[in-house]
Amino acid sequence: MTPIKLVILDRDGTINQDSDDFIKSADEWKPLPGALEAIARLNQAAWHVVVASNQSGLGRGLFEVSDLNAIHTKMHQMLAAVGGRIDAVFYCPHTPADDCYCRKPASGLFEQIAGRYGLDLENVPVVGDSARDVIAGVAVGCEPHLVLTGKAAIYKGRALPESFPSNTRVHDDLTAFVDFLLSREEARA
Repeated sequence: MTPIKLVILDRDGTINQDSDDFIKSADEWKPLPGALEAIARLNQAAWHVVVASNQSGLGRGLFEVSDLNAIHTKMHQMLAAVGGRIDAVFYCPHTPADDCYCRKPASGLFEQIAGRYGLDLENVPVVGDSARDVIAGVAVGCEPHLVLTGKAAIYKGRALPESFPSNTRVHDDLTAFVDFLLSREEARA
């Protein structure tokens, strides 16, 4: 049996536009240019894609689970329209003050993913727009990738701070990450 090829993506700032005021409704959820098509390319190359996302707006009372479900329904529908899919969405509903095990940079969401898929996450690519996204993945052996969209846009043309794992690879956006991953896969074949 061929092992599953898995990529773990952050949501806000990686797949869709981020907001300091939180993404609270399906109307506010807007994909970044090329992001949905990039996910579809992964799927077409037999990669499974899951999302690991902090959603503290739930814990803060800014939106309800029904709103989050509507956001994800929109994301899934827009992905389907371009031939893509996300297999599962894992999210932390807690605020930073809750000191939970699942809020990135803690590794709880990644442990949930490993358990759901029955996988060791060693060298599974994790892609996000902040240090906490990649730190959470590195804690369970993931390969860290930063996209210079969302919060990470401030690092364009600059070296990453020491808060990032030293082996973090940097890409302009999700499309550039997918170009890198698929090219590397082809070179290894």
